[in-house]
Amino acid sequence: ETNEEKRLAQYLNFLNEDNKSTRKKALEQIRKETVERGLPSSVLQEVFSVFLKPLVKRLSDQNEGCREVAIAVVTEFIRCIPRPEESLHLLVPCLARRLGAGEILEPAEELRLSSVEMLTFIVEVCGRHVAPYVQEVIDILGRTIEDPFPDVKQESCRCTVKLAENVPEHFYNQAKSLINPLMQTITYQQSRVRVSVIEATGAVIQHGGGNNMEDVVWHMAQRLFDDSPQVRRAVAAVVGDWLLHLRDRYSYHCKLVPLLLSCINDQVPEIQQLASDLWKQVGAQYEKENEKDLKDMMDFPLDPPSYPPGVERPGIGCRELVVRNLGVLVPAVARDISDWLVATRVKTSQLLTVLLLHAEDHSTMHLQPLLAALYRGCTDREKVVVDNCLEAARLLGTLVPPGVVLRLLLDHLRTPPSSSHPWVPLMVLAAVLGGSSKPLLQPHLQQIADTLVQPEVSQDHQQVQYLQQLSACVDVLLRRCESDCSAISRQLLQALVAVRSLSTDAALQDKALESVQRLCEVQSLDSVPELYRRHMGHLLDQLSDSVHSWSSYSLHRLQLNVIVAQSGPVVGEFVGQLMPILQVCLQPDRDPEMRRDVFTMLANLLQDAAHTLDSQGRFQEESEKFLCDVLLPNLVWRPGRAAGAVRTSALSCLLALLHGGAVTPALVRCHEERLRPHVLSALQEHSDMTRLLACRCVSNILRLVGNDLRTATLNKIYPELLKRLDDSSDEVRVVALQTLGQWLSSLNTDYDAELFSPHLRLLFQQLLLHLDDTSASVQGQVFEILRNGSSVHPTLLKKSVEGVREKLRSPLHCDLLLRHIDSLTTE
Repeated sequence: ETNEEKRLAQYLNFLNEDNKSTRKKALEQIRKETVERGLPSSVLQEVFSVFLKPLVKRLSDQNEGCREVAIAVVTEFIRCIPRPEESLHLLVPCLARRLGAGEILEPAEELRLSSVEMLTFIVEVCGRHVAPYVQEVIDILGRTIEDPFPDVKQESCRCTVKLAENVPEHFYNQAKSLINPLMQTITYQQSRVRVSVIEATGAVIQHGGGNNMEDVVWHMAQRLFDDSPQVRRAVAAVVGDWLLHLRDRYSYHCKLVPLLLSCINDQVPEIQQLASDLWKQVGAQYEKENEKDLKDMMDFPLDPPSYPPGVERPGIGCRELVVRNLGVLVPAVARDISDWLVATRVKTSQLLTVLLLHAEDHSTMHLQPLLAALYRGCTDREKVVVDNCLEAARLLGTLVPPGVVLRLLLDHLRTPPSSSHPWVPLMVLAAVLGGSSKPLLQPHLQQIADTLVQPEVSQDHQQVQYLQQLSACVDVLLRRCESDCSAISRQLLQALVAVRSLSTDAALQDKALESVQRLCEVQSLDSVPELYRRHMGHLLDQLSDSVHSWSSYSLHRLQLNVIVAQSGPVVGEFVGQLMPILQVCLQPDRDPEMRRDVFTMLANLLQDAAHTLDSQGRFQEESEKFLCDVLLPNLVWRPGRAAGAVRTSALSCLLALLHGGAVTPALVRCHEERLRPHVLSALQEHSDMTRLLACRCVSNILRLVGNDLRTATLNKIYPELLKRLDDSSDEVRVVALQTLGQWLSSLNTDYDAELFSPHLRLLFQQLLLHLDDTSASVQGQVFEILRNGSSVHPTLLKKSVEGVREKLRSPLHCDLLLRHIDSLTTE
């Protein structure tokens, strides 16, 4: 042993040599002769006590290699000796000078890492003996946590956790100085460092009494958006630990509860499960700690609300934790739901759902700010935020009795809180209704339906989004309440008619029609017309009340179109109510565009009058009044393009009336004298469509009463038709020719062909000119008309044909006509 001491003593002298290789070799020999030889721990303790000061001095050696070996030798001695704490009075101050002073003296990052690792090991093995040196250790960690080398940062955080666990009483007073370095490092680019910082922060707050919670909670909340699942998992673990073990945790429930609840909605199932398990533990602990206050709830539990499928009801402790902090949490959610960061808005909307799930019917005390938050969330550009808010609204409908919610929501429908997004209350209402049950909604159906058909709700907005949500409200009522909707059938139909009337979106119109059919199904009605039969009288009465103020943009005018179109043959049962409405809105002094649209609507109905207006044979009772008091005044020529458009639509309506069978020949014959001048005048109109319709009207008049017309009347008609043979529109020319053929077939035995031969001669000559038309179809049509009408005056026709035969480019049709006339004469 004496020889050993002498040999080791030599190495002590070598440690002070100027040559760095000699110093390094001496360090290596000391390690070899002591630790590596496996000397007894008691012997190593004595040796280390002798070598401690020189070894500590070498920790500050100018040579990096010497410092590296010195750190390794000291660390190995500490690992092997029984009383390492006896070295603290030299080791800790040395490390403090090297790493914790105003400027870090150790330039090599690998040696800074080794030094911090040695410090961690010292704290770990020395335990409570480190207490006198807590300030120096914290000074070191305050610098090394912000070290540029990420491994040093990570090891420093590990050392912080060990220090807090080993000397909590002394750590308590010094912990706050580590908060700032940790928060500066919590956003470091490497996720493993961020994880370590979060864990160290957990220890600092836990053993520091939570006094600096305000300084860290915001940073922890930001880590909920971290791209790294490991970081988010660390947040969940640390926050859960705080809620379970922090000494003053009750003071921080309002700050920590939302952080842990937000982790329950993490996209990683493992984090969801961890957060959920921790939250259950927190709730169970709270329940145990407050057993006296919660005893009544535990012993006499109320019937739980109907939870959504697959959703487990939180425990009493979890629910009470949320309820007692709801007054603080709801305003925070309402604020953050409008945050400029998308991730924050998404997390907040998810948290809102979780809070409502725990709050259950206690949400009623916070409905105003909750609804405001939902409205803002539903206007978000991100679909996921909107979806989360709608899910929260459905939970309101499920967990909260609808009376209070509906009172506020229905008020907001009448006066939307946002003029730029007026459909949002409807969107939230649809979601709330979707979450409610049929028995709970039944007492409120009348109030809901009456609100939906208020003019300010169903008539003042034409945006597609608004109409979609109005339709959605009706649809969800039909799905949730089914047969109970019979009591509000009329209001629902009115709302759907309003949607159909105002919407220009084809998909939305189809959706509204599907809802109308669904309304029939829940009432066991066979068809949509059956539904209208129940409510037609009331619908028409409502329209009648406002008809004097209608314009082309009036919703009621648009609703009239939908009602008469969807009601089918049922409209024929209510002609007595409909005709006064039409008479008022079609007066010549009313809005021209409105009259044009109404005439177009009537034309569509009259084309199939037997299955619409005249399905019960009642329209014929009104047809004379309609013809004289409505149609004829609108056929009078008035200047202006708008007036011309009205005449065109009135003519289309007249044509449908004549052609659709809704008017008798006797009525046409009776009023022919008043009708004819307007129709013939229309043959001169500038519009091709007007002239075409006029030609067809003349044709139908001739078809209905041509044989009963007076000769003088007939002779006034054909000259106007002849003028149309040179019309600029080929279609008008074709119809004019057909009408002239109808005119010829209308000549009865009272028509004296000899007496009126000048008229016939003019007619034949004009028609014969068109046997030379450039259009082969026109030539063929003229030939057929002359051939069929040749019996009226064969001799005159033959003479006329012979007179033009040589003048035409082709005598073919003339020859055929002559042969046909000769065959008539022979017979």
